[in-house]
Amino acid sequence: MAEELNKILYVEDDPDIRAVVRLALQSFGEYTLLVCSSGPEAIEKVAEFGPDLFLLDVMMPGMDGPQTLTEMRKIPELELVPAVFLTAKVLPKDIDHYEKLGALEVIAKPFDPAELCNRIKEVWKSQYF
Repeated sequence: MAEELNKILYVEDDPDIRAVVRLALQSFGEYTLLVCSSGPEAIEKVAEFGPDLFLLDVMMPGMDGPQTLTEMRKIPELELVPAVFLTAKVLPKDIDHYEKLGALEVIAKPFDPAELCNRIKEVWKSQYF
């Protein structure tokens, strides 16, 4: 695992939210992003990209975020990559489920795009300090 956060795999099916998150993370955080619109697309591209962090939507058609995370964790070089879920499903039982899957944080939608980078940085720092 990298000590500095540079590369984020972001998976989101909604094009408007993808655009907002891309702008926030690239402009304010200066991160390198691989943005995918589905779980299968992410699984196909993730190993070659080698992300430091997964940022996943939960509710997506076909393969949802938790299923996508479970499948990516089966790739040996990615099994320890930290994960954050970005979702509207934030009931305590939902958050508990995401944490059992290994999520470090759950960021509720709607979110403040200007604060998204700060939240991501805080989560990352919590891993090292």
